[in-house]
Amino acid sequence: MHGRYTGHLARTDPLQDFLSRMISDRMGVRQPDPVFRVFRLSGSNEVYAYEERTTEARVICKFFGPRFGWDRDRAVWTAHREYEGLRTLRGYDLVGSPHHVIRPLGFDRDINCVLALEYYAGELFSDAIGRAIHHGDRGHLFRRLTALAYYLATQHNRTANGDGVDFGIDCHYLDRVLATLEHDHRIGRWDVEEIGWLRDRWRERPRMWEDQQVWLHGDATPANFLFGEGLDVAAIDLERMKRGDRMFDVGRVTGELQHAFMSATGDRHRAEPFIGHFLWEYCCHFPDRDAAFASVTARNPYYMAVNLLRIARNDYVSDHYRVSLVGQAKELLQAC
Repeated sequence: MHGRYTGHLARTDPLQDFLSRMISDRMGVRQPDPVFRVFRLSGSNEVYAYEERTTEARVICKFFGPRFGWDRDRAVWTAHREYEGLRTLRGYDLVGSPHHVIRPLGFDRDINCVLALEYYAGELFSDAIGRAIHHGDRGHLFRRLTALAYYLATQHNRTANGDGVDFGIDCHYLDRVLATLEHDHRIGRWDVEEIGWLRDRWRERPRMWEDQQVWLHGDATPANFLFGEGLDVAAIDLERMKRGDRMFDVGRVTGELQHAFMSATGDRHRAEPFIGHFLWEYCCHFPDRDAAFASVTARNPYYMAVNLLRIARNDYVSDHYRVSLVGQAKELLQAC
């Protein structure tokens, strides 16, 4: 079980009855007197795992109330958005092996806007990256990237709707990221103007408008995918799911790979074999792999750059490393 053990859930806690219903009604686990162990999971949100002591039935609970404070309606809306996103993707037969979207179990507005989710036992994508960086297990990460590419290509291809992408939306997203960086005095006006000029060069490229919309994960970071045996992959945390260009997800993965190696080793080039492998494996799930690879690699630098700038907004990023992220983002954008 991932997470830090914090004790047992009190029988008087309102969550006790809620969890009892989840394991009984939704999971078919019969236990007349359930006792739940509590584990605090890492991450920016209030997320806990609950394990019934006797049956070892497990449930993940995300609490949206603490994030939004007094704005309970916003918390409810966000929780329902994730609930419906999970249901939507599962409707495309992304259930079981090898492609799995975790199952939403239930929601209760009055218990801190809690969303109960299926527990999936697997290796975090971030752990696979760490094995390659810190223990030299490159083969393991290559295998995990093959599985992740297969999952994302399947999700994207099954959910394509035939409508053209609107690259203007992704340009606007970059503008919002830049506005935050400038407002927080993390980049200067000259950086904003230079990146804005490069953005417009990308906007002029027909290839950025030529794909069709798919359902995106929306936050394809190393914390949001779990690996099982072989090619098995589970997707979690879909509250940012949306329609858009598949490259938003693909570029998020490749940008996160580059960031992981840059931050740990100071050498962005060490990520390149893994980025290339992921893109090539993603494209093998198209009728014309070479044509798909040409399209994907031509568009990927923009989305990688946006992800590096997104990371640069974070408080945990040092000023020195932020300069590296912004510099690398500019270099990628110059590939237009």
